[in-house]
Amino acid sequence: MSGCIFCRIVAGDAPATRIYEDERVYAFLDIRPITRGHTLVIPKSHAAHLDELDAELGADLFRVGHRIAKALRRSDLGADGANLVLNDGKAAFQTVHHVHLHVVPRRGGDLFTFARGFLLRRPHDPTATAAALRAGLDRLGAEPDRLDPTDRETRS
Repeated sequence: MSGCIFCRIVAGDAPATRIYEDERVYAFLDIRPITRGHTLVIPKSHAAHLDELDAELGADLFRVGHRIAKALRRSDLGADGANLVLNDGKAAFQTVHHVHLHVVPRRGGDLFTFARGFLLRRPHDPTATAAALRAGLDRLGAEPDRLDPTDRETRS
């Protein structure tokens, strides 16, 4: 979809500060972040709404969003938690009609700064922010996996 800004980002025809990429998913910093490190996770293939998104690809989006949220805690950005938000459709305040998952870093007691960031939505040194987030991903990758995917009995 040539008119879709997110499709143009994936194609390399529009700028973005990339955080993560694999064959199906692309993650980049939001250009109007609510908080420093606010990242968008999108499918590389166009899907305007959840009705158009394959369930497995949706699972991939949340898997990457989960990993980025964990990386935020390990980064130097000072995140204590994260909001993972997906707005589906105009009624849900979706403004770019390409499915995207917001990963918004949060800090304890940040209600005022969060509300101000929600209203102002200004970039915070994207190069340094991306470097800090990628370092968090590297730290996360160096940790042993806490859940062995072959050990399903411990998950119930």
